[in-house]
Amino acid sequence: MSKQEMLQLIEKKRAELIDIVLKYGLNSTISIKYSQELDTLLTQYIKEDLPRKNQVYS
Repeated sequence: MSKQEMLQLIEKKRAELIDIVLKYGLNSTISIKYSQELDTLLTQYIKEDLPRKNQVYS
């Protein structure tokens, strides 16, 4: 998956999370599930992007 595709997926999940939180509340089970999914995507993005940044600064 390209960096741009990953960012689009993260943005989509973030928007979904906001909608879910507004509908069900911050501490609802579904809000927590969406938040964890967003965390996973962000972690994956950082892990994939970090080696690229290290190459630039090396």
